[in-house]
Amino acid sequence: MAPPSGVDRGAADAKNVPDAMPSPLDSISDMRAAAKWMLAAAGAVGAALISGGPLVAVGQVHGVLHAVLAGLGLLIALGGVGTAIWFTSKVLVPRLMTPAVLKEAGQPEPARPRGSVRRVRVPAFLQPTGQRELAALKELIDANPAEFFGIAATSLDGLFSRQEGLRQNAASLARQAAREKDPQRRAMYQGQIRRVEENGERVGRYVRYLLALGLAWQIKADLELSRKWTLAGAVLVIAGAVLFFGSTGSGGPAYVPVVTTTPAATSLPVPAATPAGNH
Repeated sequence: MAPPSGVDRGAADAKNVPDAMPSPLDSISDMRAAAKWMLAAAGAVGAALISGGPLVAVGQVHGVLHAVLAGLGLLIALGGVGTAIWFTSKVLVPRLMTPAVLKEAGQPEPARPRGSVRRVRVPAFLQPTGQRELAALKELIDANPAEFFGIAATSLDGLFSRQEGLRQNAASLARQAAREKDPQRRAMYQGQIRRVEENGERVGRYVRYLLALGLAWQIKADLELSRKWTLAGAVLVIAGAVLFFGSTGSGGPAYVPVVTTTPAATSLPVPAATPAGNH
């Protein structure tokens, strides 16, 4: 009996399985360690802003205008620290990478039917980052498929489809083997199941490698974005600190030194002693 058409001979002949290649997951720990250092630095700056130094400087504020400017400067500086912490902490958020995420990368949003409820648009800075980067990675993989998964497939979507087809084929063969009464035919089905599972394992290695690569690519995009916002936050901190300390160091009452002259001590004449014999 000929093997079913679902048996993946191309994947069985694939030689370029990425077993000896370093896993992209190794770079994730390094990128998250860098993000932790950035968070620690931003936290140290925030602690310095709310420490005793600025509180002492508040005592030098004179007038409502300078008080408002000092408060605005401190708020801007703390806002810069919060911005850096917000975007850097997104690097540490756990992510889930699945074939569906890679498939949907770069695809336009489906049109909503007329009369449907309009969804609230989430601001870009609150949305998960990395979709544009994943779309670029997907284009790179599809442009050089042999470099990423050998002859197992010709595109990323094709690789995922082949994996799913092998799973369904293995399940179908298992059901046929369970219903088969002839021992020889049952043994034939079991041999086919083993070959399909071997092919599925080879394809699965490519899939796991590409999912790990997509996850590392997405975290890399988060780290690059956090660098930009950390730089913007540093500019806000500097601007706020200049405004704060400029407001607390000026505008007070002018100090005019008062010079007081102390009158010189005058010496009083000392009366001469009267001899006792003159009384």
